[in-house]
Amino acid sequence: MSRVLAIDTSTSRTSVAVIQGDSVLFRGYRDGATAHGPSLPALVQEALAVSEIDQVVVGMGPGPFTGLRVGIAFAQSFALARDIPVRGVCSLDAIAAQINEQDFIVTVDARRKEVYWARYTDGIRVGEPTVSFPADVSGAPIHADLFPDLQGLVQLSGNIVEPIYLRRPDAVPTADRP
Repeated sequence: MSRVLAIDTSTSRTSVAVIQGDSVLFRGYRDGATAHGPSLPALVQEALAVSEIDQVVVGMGPGPFTGLRVGIAFAQSFALARDIPVRGVCSLDAIAAQINEQDFIVTVDARRKEVYWARYTDGIRVGEPTVSFPADVSGAPIHADLFPDLQGLVQLSGNIVEPIYLRRPDAVPTADRP
């Protein structure tokens, strides 16, 4: 049975788990919206002390650029170095996996007084994730302030290959000047 390293850095929490089937062999997290860089390698080092890894699953967002890049680049590099598969999953879907309602909305802090969100029916996402002001999100019970469930992340199918960025970059290259 495969031992999966699960990583999510799409929120203010850096989360790592090692999951084998229905068993969680390691679970750790560190909170801090700007602490993904130092937290992730430390957590993975702790996880590797518990088990070898056969596969990597990573949350692909939506989330802030830097946090996502840290998690995704680490997951891809780790998998490449060990010649094991890596799979990407929508982080909001991993939050929704914890909720047992028919119709609901999942939101996470997007900073700038906005939220990333998606609507779910029977646990299945309806449409694509988006970013809005909280006052513009309505129509179903809203679940906020939850973090992705790493067991749910591993159990979800899908192979997202690009990060889910919902905003244009803050910094863009300028045109070449003569």
